[in-house]
Amino acid sequence: MQSIRFSSRMKIYAVLLLVFVLFVPSCKKTSPQSSPDKAKSSNSNAQTATPGTPPSGLVPIPIELPNPMFVGTPQDFKVSNLEKPLGKPRPPFLAPPGTENAAFLKTVAATDDVPIIGEIEMITDGDKQATDGSYVELGPFLQSVTIDFQADYDIYAVLLWHYHQQARVYYDVIVQLADDPDFITNVRTLFNNDSDNSSGLGIGSDMHYVETAEGKLIDAKGARARYVRLYSNGNSSNELNHYIEVEVFGKPAK
Repeated sequence: MQSIRFSSRMKIYAVLLLVFVLFVPSCKKTSPQSSPDKAKSSNSNAQTATPGTPPSGLVPIPIELPNPMFVGTPQDFKVSNLEKPLGKPRPPFLAPPGTENAAFLKTVAATDDVPIIGEIEMITDGDKQATDGSYVELGPFLQSVTIDFQADYDIYAVLLWHYHQQARVYYDVIVQLADDPDFITNVRTLFNNDSDNSSGLGIGSDMHYVETAEGKLIDAKGARARYVRLYSNGNSSNELNHYIEVEVFGKPAK
């Protein structure tokens, strides 16, 4: 009788042991392992997400702004398609290291070669202040100025000041690049806010804007050219055309 009980117990123990061997390992928790791809991705993000580092080694172009002549932007302009003021300083514009003002002291030509006020050369003399004696006043209707860089440049930005002694909107502002002084070869339009083709150069989709001491910065996206031409066709205060300064940021083409 005792041997039968012992045999029964042995069978029970054997069954319990078998259950333990088969069931317990499957319930055991394992620590999660990161896949090689995930680990690599984490390292890559850590290397590229450095705060304050411009992408691809680009640096801010060296812009020196003139003193502002008025505070705020009046909102009573009756001009269609008018750009809203940013309400804060313009963010830095990034370009490759070594980018310079290719227009500084370069030759300027104009459709009105006898300005009402000032001299054409003042458009690239580096003086961006809005005081009297710092701007050029051209005649009414469509006028343009053309700057010769004297060599091919890869152009990243064009920055222009028409007049910022008071808030104004200039009409038919068009900025083009070309390979020749007559603007026949490889002409590219960087900016055009002529909404009705009154300039005869095509309808533009860019917005009108109010002149301020920050000037108007236009992205040229690295286009290669030797000449830049800028048009205007009067303004919201009168029919005349004005230029204080034009800066063209680029690098000599290689």
